[in-house]
Amino acid sequence: MDTKEILKKVRKIEIKTRRLSDHVFGGEYHSTFKGRGMTFSEVRQYQFGDDVRSIDWNVTARYNEPFVKVFEEERELTMMLMVDVSGSEMFGTSSQFKKEVITEIAATLAFSALQNNDKIGLVLFSDQVELYIPPKKGRFHVLRIIRELIEFTPGSKATNLDRALQFLSSVTKKKAIVFILSDFITDGYEHSLKIAANKHDITGIRVYDQREADIPNVGVVNMKDAETGELFLVDTTSRKIRRAYKEDYTSRVQYFHNAFSKSGAGALSSRVDESYVKKLLGYFKRRA
Repeated sequence: MDTKEILKKVRKIEIKTRRLSDHVFGGEYHSTFKGRGMTFSEVRQYQFGDDVRSIDWNVTARYNEPFVKVFEEERELTMMLMVDVSGSEMFGTSSQFKKEVITEIAATLAFSALQNNDKIGLVLFSDQVELYIPPKKGRFHVLRIIRELIEFTPGSKATNLDRALQFLSSVTKKKAIVFILSDFITDGYEHSLKIAANKHDITGIRVYDQREADIPNVGVVNMKDAETGELFLVDTTSRKIRRAYKEDYTSRVQYFHNAFSKSGAGALSSRVDESYVKKLLGYFKRRA
């Protein structure tokens, strides 16, 4: 993909997702993710209805009339986007690949954070950390993140979320809002998730395709593992094979829900042919 085509795609995603973040998610994001607390702003004269506990007695004594302390919410936060770029994200039987939907969701969240003057960082991972962009503010920074989401070519197609979570804990010392975007066709990450969730506000967003849950009965077919590249023949007429595949897929989905629930982290799932807008809004409103 040449530079002109990349910029065109970045601009298209910016227009779509910024509109969503400005008109739909801005207020929800602000009310859902609170600042780090209250910080002193100023003192002013007492007004009827003010909480007497906020009276500044030193200033009151000095001027012989009541003054109160005014506090403001310390809003500045850091958002970390952890995005799965393994081979399984390049799957889709509807109008979009999982990767394309994940990119749109990530961009929407980034612009929502930008609107609230928060910092945004990015971790792209496969079975290793492929790219790390430290948190920073600004529109150009967000556009760089979107560009990387569109054009980045990972060195590996496998998945290891456990390693990515360990990396997050090592580079992000202060509390952050963390969104993990993946199809979560993996396991073995519960311990690292618990450690990270003790420090950060974590949400897992599972993006999946409806065709992944079952293998249709279409005879003997060639199949390729998107993450290992292995080719093999599969007899889809076999009920045993279809059942084993479904059980394996279901167990990974269940692992995702159990791991996030036990860790105290948030979780939601969105099919590629569903409206992720409704899913995110519903999630934000439940948390607010």
